[in-house]
Amino acid sequence: MAILEANKREDLRRSETRKLRAEGFVPAVLYGKETDSTPVYVPSIAFTKMLRQVGRNGIIDLTINDGSKHQVMVHDLQQDVIKGHNTHIDFFAVDMTSEMDVEVAVNLVGDAPGESEDGVLSHMLYTVSVRALPRDIPEQIDVDVSELNINDSILVGDLTAGQNYEFSSEAEETIVAVLPPTEEEPESEGGDEQEPELVDSEESEDANEDQ
Repeated sequence: MAILEANKREDLRRSETRKLRAEGFVPAVLYGKETDSTPVYVPSIAFTKMLRQVGRNGIIDLTINDGSKHQVMVHDLQQDVIKGHNTHIDFFAVDMTSEMDVEVAVNLVGDAPGESEDGVLSHMLYTVSVRALPRDIPEQIDVDVSELNINDSILVGDLTAGQNYEFSSEAEETIVAVLPPTEEEPESEGGDEQEPELVDSEESEDANEDQ
């Protein structure tokens, strides 16, 4: 079991939060259906290693310095888009005996034959909802596209559920499709359209006087 140590945050001022980040920690909050919201912080390097070990949907044993222990999942992870550092974590305390719905990443596998015919592979759904016990939630869902020709698609309903989980997304949702090649509009035979000739102003005035 992956164990991560956390400390309670007593001072919630922004200056203290910035200080924690500068010292190599990540501010976080722990909460759950039967768990009171608790501000904590964890070591940044230890958390990063832990996440690589268990995956985004993995179970972490969060041990807090007040002696309490919680089995949690990372519900939300905020990052600095420039530096790539983790800036805040939401830990969700899970009930290991109850099924839950979780968004799981879709991973496309293989090469679609339709692409070799100038078709366009369109990945439309990047996550699917899965219902399972916390320990049985897959890290990702592999979707094989190696038999997709032009105008073929794979829907959620085409996927095969695992032994310990089922899909809760709408069956009609399209995950991936091979679209026909885009046809370029033919150029007009006459080339560039010519602007209409302007009527000479003097001729126009003469015509108006004749009317």
